[in-house]
Amino acid sequence: MNPMNTSASFKAEALTSGFARGPGVFIEPLSFWGGYDAETGTVVEQSHPAFGQTLAGVILLMRRAKGSSSSSSVLVEAIRNKTGPAGIVLCERDLIIAIGVIVANELYASQIPLVLVSSEDFERLCKTSGVIQIDARAGEETARVATASSPAL
Repeated sequence: MNPMNTSASFKAEALTSGFARGPGVFIEPLSFWGGYDAETGTVVEQSHPAFGQTLAGVILLMRRAKGSSSSSSVLVEAIRNKTGPAGIVLCERDLIIAIGVIVANELYASQIPLVLVSSEDFERLCKTSGVIQIDARAGEETARVATASSPAL
């Protein structure tokens, strides 16, 4: 992992490998199908609390996803368009999100890390402001998620 002034570090289960760093953004469960615009990287579900917010390049903190199995295809397109999250942290397994990330990684060599953390660690991460870094190495089940107080690392 690149050195950073960490204020917290968490073990995670790596579902896909990759390295990502960016601002951590917590959102309520979202269906990418109909709720996310893969062209702009914006949450478009009008009733969603994150309506109008961009998720492009962020470390997405989402307890779980919701909705259609077609969400995986929207996530793949967002990753291809570079309008998707740089990394994703969940605390509940979600096959639809995993399929989207895996397919994007295979088709576009994107290496978007997808990790699972405990509920307790997820809550701590959601209270963090600043940069989150994910280091999920290929072939290793354990990943590391770290936080920093400043984006200038």
